[in-house]
Amino acid sequence: MAADSNSQIAWHRAQIRKHRDALKQFETSRFTFGAIATPKVTDQSQEIVAELKRKIRESEQIVAAYERQSRRPLSTDFQTLASAPWSKWIDRGPSSARS
Repeated sequence: MAADSNSQIAWHRAQIRKHRDALKQFETSRFTFGAIATPKVTDQSQEIVAELKRKIRESEQIVAAYERQSRRPLSTDFQTLASAPWSKWIDRGPSSARS
């Protein structure tokens, strides 16, 4: 994956990775060490899992919105290019290879 020029998006991508790793580690440790069956611990576990999933979902939505706005269409058929929002393309300026 290429580096993001937008630091906010880069931060959200890092948060997604961090929260996914934490969720994976948390759920794996539950089965490795066994879950304590007290209601208080069970409720805490469910809250932690729900919070991590919520944070992942929020960051994914922000990154997806950014990608929809900034990515060029991948398909090159006329129908896709005709309906592309050309005004929202990020201008990268003249390329040095096109001299």
